[in-house]
This record gives sequence, C-alpha cells and structure tokens, in this order.
Amino acid sequence: MKTRQSPLILLKTTPLLLLLLSIISSAESTTPPEKINTVLELDDSNFDSTISTYDYVFVDFYAPWCGHCKRLAPELDVAAPILAELKKPIVIAKVNADKYTRLARKHEVDGFPTLKIYMHGVPTDYYGPRKAELLVRFLRKFVAPDVTILNSDSAIREFVEEAGTHFPIFIGFGLNETVMSNLAIKYKKKAWFSVASDFSDDVMVQYDFDKIPTLVSIHPSYNDHTVSYGPFEEEFLEEFITQNLLPLAVPINYETLKVLKDDHRKIALTILEDDSEEKSQKLIKMVKAAASANRDLVFGYVGVKQWEEFTETFGANKETKLPKMIVWDGDEEYHSVIGSESIEEEDQGSQISQFLAGYREGRTERNRVSGPSLMGYINSLIGVKTVYIIVFLVAMLMFFQHITKEEPLRVGTRDQAEHATSSEAESSDYRPGDKQE
Repeated sequence: MKTRQSPLILLKTTPLLLLLLSIISSAESTTPPEKINTVLELDDSNFDSTISTYDYVFVDFYAPWCGHCKRLAPELDVAAPILAELKKPIVIAKVNADKYTRLARKHEVDGFPTLKIYMHGVPTDYYGPRKAELLVRFLRKFVAPDVTILNSDSAIREFVEEAGTHFPIFIGFGLNETVMSNLAIKYKKKAWFSVASDFSDDVMVQYDFDKIPTLVSIHPSYNDHTVSYGPFEEEFLEEFITQNLLPLAVPINYETLKVLKDDHRKIALTILEDDSEEKSQKLIKMVKAAASANRDLVFGYVGVKQWEEFTETFGANKETKLPKMIVWDGDEEYHSVIGSESIEEEDQGSQISQFLAGYREGRTERNRVSGPSLMGYINSLIGVKTVYIIVFLVAMLMFFQHITKEEPLRVGTRDQAEHATSSEAESSDYRPGDKQE
C-alpha cells in the first residue's frame, strides 16, 4: 500500500530543495573570468562590471590630446599580455576621461594621465614608472604574497632582485611569519615583506647584523638599510616599519613629495646649491647619520640647481648662502633656527647637531612659505602652457575692454604698478608640482 506524503512536509522541504538546486546550478555555471591580454576600453556601460569581475584592474584615465597619454599607450600595450599571464592576473584598461567626464569625476580624475589600480574594486593611486618593463615589475607588488618565505641565500638574493627599486624591502631574519603578517597586509601597497628562515653568515655580514631575530629595512635605490633588533611586539614593529618606508635622507622631487604626503612627521630640509656635487654628497651622509638618531623627523634634501622653484618657497635661490637647513611642517610654515642660518664647510656634523638642538629647544623663527604647501605641489594641476594661455586670454580680454571704453588715460603710482606686476607674475608662475598637460 502506497503512502502519500503530507502536503505540509512537501511545503517545508520544497524551499530547501530549491535552495540546493540553486547552489548546484550556480556552482556548475561559475567559470573563471576570461583572460584579457589586451588593453580594454572602458566607458559608462562596462566600467563597474569590469572592476567587479576582475580582482585586479589597472586603469589609465587619459585624454586623446595629452602627449604623455600618447606616450604611455604603447607601453600599456606591451605590458598587458605579460600581466595577463601572472598567477593572479592584472587587467589593463583605459578610459577616455575627456569624453566620459561623469565617470572621470566619479573616480576623482583631476589630471591626465591619472592611473589607478582597482584591487577587488577598491582604487589605489599609482605613481610608479610608466615604461612597460618597470611597470610590470611595479604592479607585481600588488598581487604578490603578503609575506614571502625565504629559505636560502639564493632565495633572499632573488627576492631582493625581483622586488626592484621602487618599494622599500623588509626582511625578518629568524622572525616568524605570523609576527609580520598583520602589518604586511596593512602596508602591502607600500613595501615588500619577507621572512628568512635559513641563511648563512655571509648574509649577516652583507646586511650588517650580528643577532637573531633581526628586522632589516632596505632601500635599494638609495643604497640604504637599517637594522632593528626589536622589540617585535606589533606596536614597536609598526613604528619601525612606518619610519623606514622612506630612506634616511629623501631627495625632494615631485615623486617623493607624493610619498611624503602620507607621513605626518615634520621635514628637516637641507637646501644645497647642487645635490650632485661631491661636497653635497658628503653633507648628505652626515644628514643620514643625524636622521638615524632623530626618527621623529623626516630628513630631506634638495638642490637649487635641481629644483629652484621649490627652494625659492623657503627663500633660497642662487644668491642665498648655502647649504642651509629648515624644518618644514609640510604645509604653509617652516622654522629656521636662530644662529644656524647656514652650514659652513668646517665641522658640518656639529652644526647639524646644533641646528637640531636649537629646533628642539624652540630657538626658532617661524616663516610662511611663499609658494604652495606640500599638498599644493601635488594637487596643482594647471600646466605652464595652460597658465600662459590663460594669462594671454585674460590680457586680450582686458585689452578689448579697455579700447571699447572712452576713458582718459590714467597714470598710476609706482606702488600700484609694482603691485600689478607682482600679481601678474604670481598668476603665471609655474609650480613644479603642476602636471605637464
């Protein structure tokens, strides 16, 4: 005799069956996203779907008339198939931000080219190199393991070589991976992290440490490294990492200013005539020594010859007695130390110490920068050509307004004339942080 199922039982089990069938169907239909080995063209219709489909998408927001964008385009064409073959592929895409302005505004595009990498949909600004080979090496950082395990001298050597020169490298010799994992995840966008479990005495000599465990920070492009013997609790470890994301003495240029904006320490800035001269290099070594003992400050240097527009904001030009040191807050103020207005050639190490002592004791004179702040240099987007065009158009407009008015010619005072000349000069002054297009 057949038994009939209760309608109540069927009602209870049907939703479960449907859910089960849905999961099975979904699993069967899920396929990995298509491999993209060319540069995708994105617009309003496919941007969001692309960055949600692919874990890593590098996007070039460009303008067709931008010369720098034109030079970048073939480099991206070369890099795209290489990045597509990584274990964790990176898709390269581009957006005509001049055409799709709403999309550009949504993603805070304010100059060309603007480059961003979207990791699981979250954007990070890209300030790295633009040549295909270097761009590939740089982007590999974003898909590398949080902490790389190194178990031989050759593995350490290969890791450092592959890391390149654009990020600092942290190697924990004899440290457990778990000690660094949280901070490695937190600072992954800014540095390489690894732990070495097996290494020879030669490596200890190479990186200048004699105890284990040890954490070494390396800045390959500056031939600079720092050693820490602990403590290795997370609080102290993070302090060491954040202080060593920059080299001991940072050359100030447009690229390093972008890095400095994330560091909240004041900047002890040494201004030189020419930072490539032998005597300047000797002074920079002394600045590095001072930096290692004063990690609450960032130490930087810049040559008037290398970036006069920047040094003039601190009252330093070719006529100034140099070298000199100031402490800049990264914004609109800087402090000079009374009695340490410049650094003489003799006994420069002691003079640097005196400058720092005077600063800490408050024997300072507060000044305002005559140009933009750090963020002003970074965010200033009007190029010199654009400024000249604007000034020319304004001048023409004023000229036409003048000739259409039947007013007698007025003669101004010298003060008025000088004020007008000064205002015009300021409006057309080129800022080194301006984008080129």
